[in-house]
Amino acid sequence: MTSVLFVCLGNICRSPTAEAVFRARAAGQDIIIDSAGTGAWHAGDGPDPRSRAEGERRGYSFAGQAARKVQVQDFYDFDFILAMDASNLADLKALRPKDSAAMLSLFRPDGSDVPDPYYGGPDGFVDVVDLIEDAADYWLAQMTAGQSKAE
Repeated sequence: MTSVLFVCLGNICRSPTAEAVFRARAAGQDIIIDSAGTGAWHAGDGPDPRSRAEGERRGYSFAGQAARKVQVQDFYDFDFILAMDASNLADLKALRPKDSAAMLSLFRPDGSDVPDPYYGGPDGFVDVVDLIEDAADYWLAQMTAGQSKAE
């Protein structure tokens, strides 16, 4: 079974959106999907209403999601830990135990950031979902190709 953790700063905009998009697109696949933040400011809160509204407008469910902070155990529990931006990736690398086998990467395949829409206008949330959908398709193909090779 494959597992993936999506990570942003507060776990209320980008990473829960990635979790919702990926969960929908991976339906029927044997993949564990979660999200977390590098900070704990919003721990226990649901996704940002603006992220949720744009995602739900496109048919994604955010049911059951609550923000949490990345834990050291995550580096052992997840195969893939995908950061939304370079700052998140640097924070994850600093936290990662030396014996962790988790693959750390930026979420976007081209190595660019998914911009944080928190302080911007509503168009930022639309753009973020577009970027997340594209990157989710890439990662899903990578993960399902790995599953079929292992079988």
